[in-house]
Amino acid sequence: MWQRYVAIGDSTSEGLDDPDGAGGYRGWADRFAYAVARAQDGGLEYANLAIRGRTTARIRAEQLQPALDLAPDLATVVAGMNDVLRPSFDAARIAEDVGAMQRALVAQGSTVLTFTLPDPVPVMPLARPLRGRIVALNAALRAVTAQTGATLLDFAAHPVASDPRLWSDDRLHANSAGHERIAAALAYTVGLPGTDDGWTRPLETPPRRRGHEVLRAEVAWARRHLLPWVARHARGRSSGDDRVCKRPVPLPVDLGDHGV
Repeated sequence: MWQRYVAIGDSTSEGLDDPDGAGGYRGWADRFAYAVARAQDGGLEYANLAIRGRTTARIRAEQLQPALDLAPDLATVVAGMNDVLRPSFDAARIAEDVGAMQRALVAQGSTVLTFTLPDPVPVMPLARPLRGRIVALNAALRAVTAQTGATLLDFAAHPVASDPRLWSDDRLHANSAGHERIAAALAYTVGLPGTDDGWTRPLETPPRRRGHEVLRAEVAWARRHLLPWVARHARGRSSGDDRVCKRPVPLPVDLGDHGV
């Protein structure tokens, strides 16, 4: 029975793009916390220190010590996507930072979970040049996690993780259905009662889109998401500037509220 769960990371752990109905985001970490609490019939406190836009080095520098200070016995450490998008990408350095966070939490008595990144190309065809980086990062994460005592959920090994229907309109974050699958996968990985491997099953085959429909969708996505992202980063700005984490203090998970 776990008593305190702490999530650290970037926008993935923060919960984008899984609206909570109150102007914020729920996300897989909230959903996983609820699943753990329900399996234990309550008794779980949950904090989420993740902030969108954070690189792995900043997560280690800014979130690890606060997480350790909260003394969790269950933790998730998910990072790397923001590093993949930067010119300074270095898979070995990212894995070193992730490994350091895992070791520190494991040494303090935490059950620590992390996961690999799915292939982005089925979701975002323009991301093909980044595929090699993600393959390298996933290999480094597998290697370091095997040494730290943490548990790795290998999403990259399951094609359904790259199904566009589980991703939001911006193609960088899971949608609500995607976050639900991530939470189910984590619940299964830690062996919660009543869980199974249903999260690995593919969705029904979608209808085939015509070429002009694909082109129109790509143009719309570039205008709505890609160009603003490029412009923001050209100014040295990040989506996480001036933001604070959504749940800095461990609070009891309310089993009457699925939004945690």
